Amino acid sequence: MTGLSLRDLSDVDFEDSEISINVGGFKKKMKSNTLLRFPETRLGKLLSCHSKESILELCDDYDDAKNEFYFDRNPELFPYVLHFYNTGKLHVMGELCVFSFSQEIEYWGINEFFIDSCCSYSYHGRKMEPDQEKWEDHSDQESTTSSFDEILAFYNDAAKFDKQPFGKVRRQLWLALDNPGYSVLSRIFSVLSIMVVLGSIVTMCLNSLSDFQIVHNNGSTEEDPRFEIVEHFGIAWFTFELVARFAVAPDFVKFFKHALNLIDLMSILPFYITLIVNLVVESSPALANLGRVAQVLRLMRIFRILKLARHSTGLRSLGATLKYSYREVGLLLLYLSVGISIFSVVAYTIEKEENRGLETIPACWWWATVSMTTVGYGDVVPVTTAGRLTASACILAGILVVVLPITLIFNKFSHFYRRQKQLESAMRSCDFDDGMKVVPSVNLRDYYAYKVKSLMASLTNMSRSTPSELSLNDSLH
Repeated sequence: MTGLSLRDLSDVDFEDSEISINVGGFKKKMKSNTLLRFPETRLGKLLSCHSKESILELCDDYDDAKNEFYFDRNPELFPYVLHFYNTGKLHVMGELCVFSFSQEIEYWGINEFFIDSCCSYSYHGRKMEPDQEKWEDHSDQESTTSSFDEILAFYNDAAKFDKQPFGKVRRQLWLALDNPGYSVLSRIFSVLSIMVVLGSIVTMCLNSLSDFQIVHNNGSTEEDPRFEIVEHFGIAWFTFELVARFAVAPDFVKFFKHALNLIDLMSILPFYITLIVNLVVESSPALANLGRVAQVLRLMRIFRILKLARHSTGLRSLGATLKYSYREVGLLLLYLSVGISIFSVVAYTIEKEENRGLETIPACWWWATVSMTTVGYGDVVPVTTAGRLTASACILAGILVVVLPITLIFNKFSHFYRRQKQLESAMRSCDFDDGMKVVPSVNLRDYYAYKVKSLMASLTNMSRSTPSELSLNDSLH
């Protein structure tokens, strides 16, 4: 139809005529009064055009001889548009792609508000499902991409030994010390380390019992020398472990940037600081108050339990989950703080004259915290009927508040656990006997594909959101 001569459209009145619509070969004659019911749509705006330029802004071509408007769109979706003009309602069949349908009605200037109630719930639900699947795919993609990054960093560190003295020997020791399960030697070392950590924790707990303390005639107590021997042996082992890992590390500068190495350092630091403090106190009695510092540092020995994270996939995954779930954790704390503030004031107002345990708002904060987290110590309880109803509402609200963010955190934990298992499997399958030649277990083509896929997804989301926002603004104005 392009190239046909057009007569002057200034005298043409579409309102009293019938126009022909051609959508991808699908032809249909429509009455003007039907289109005028929806003047803000694309076909309705055609009736107000009086020039070739204004018509071609709305359609792809126009034949003035046949009074036919041509649209280069999907002809299979146009019957849904026709049904809208005839009934004023949109209906969506189950087999349709909701995104294609959404783009199509957006082109014709039809708002989603016209979708009939019988189809609205299903339509919007199907639009939300891909967003959830996209989040899960993004999490899987992020998990896999992060695994690739960590594997490549692992092989990059292993390659540094090729240029160092005694590189092969140091690399084998590094793999044995830093990767439990890599070889028989690493498994033996891992088992010994776990036994020493558990023995140190058990010794610290038993040392607090009066049955295992030596009481002198003057009433002073002293630790059992056997526990002291176990403690010194544990410190010696932890120190040897840290020094050995530092000696065979591929990069001394980055060594203490690793969280597990910092945990190893913190597990022995209190002992040496306590030793220095005791020596200073003995040499200078005026500094006797420093002894209290030593007592506090001794309590920090409990953090040695974190050394088990080096040997536990679950603990490492838990640490990564907490690191990357700060939004969810913050959301949980926000919900709890709002609920605690509300229920504590309500309980104070109801119980302040009847219950001495709830006669101040700070005391009610404690009660609301215990109730919302469903701990229920029972040390303070409401005594009035209204107070008990408030407590019931507080407990039910606490269950809902805690459950909602926990699901998101659990999903992230699953992803990080899967990623950690992939990383450990790749590390155990490596073989450096003949030096660094190739990087096994890593498909660089897949790695590149993941990066490109992530970029394309971001660009697609940007391009998809812009037309929708413009259409919504047009419909509002």
